[in-house]
Amino acid sequence: MNDADIRLVRESFTKVEPIADTAAELFYDRLFELDGDLKPLFHSDLEAQGRLLMQMLGTAVDHLTDLDTLVPIVERLGSRHRVYGVEPSHYDTVGQALLWTLEQGLGDQFTPEVATAWANAYGLLAGVMMEAAGYDDVHAGEAAVSHA
Repeated sequence: MNDADIRLVRESFTKVEPIADTAAELFYDRLFELDGDLKPLFHSDLEAQGRLLMQMLGTAVDHLTDLDTLVPIVERLGSRHRVYGVEPSHYDTVGQALLWTLEQGLGDQFTPEVATAWANAYGLLAGVMMEAAGYDDVHAGEAAVSHA
């Protein structure tokens, strides 16, 4: 990721944060629309899960310039997701749902540049998670980038 991508991700996230609960609901609705087989992976309250999702996104956005802090957090998350049954293909579906959610939340402000910046950020995070989970193919986010 370059400085311009980081700036775009941060600026756009500040516009999504005020609608975090709605964004999380949109995200999970879209995720399950894209792949209904993912729903059983979520055993907890989706509202609470949505809050955790938005908190994690906020942490990631805040630390995009501090990978020494961010990478260990994301690695732990990737390891846990493997235990929960997350498979490599799920990362692309999550990326698609995330970009779609951002597009809904940002409207006209979801420019091609913003979409690419988020796809790059997600690709970075998903790659770290997949590597930590022990998956050999860590090209997550490429499908998300192609949909940007």
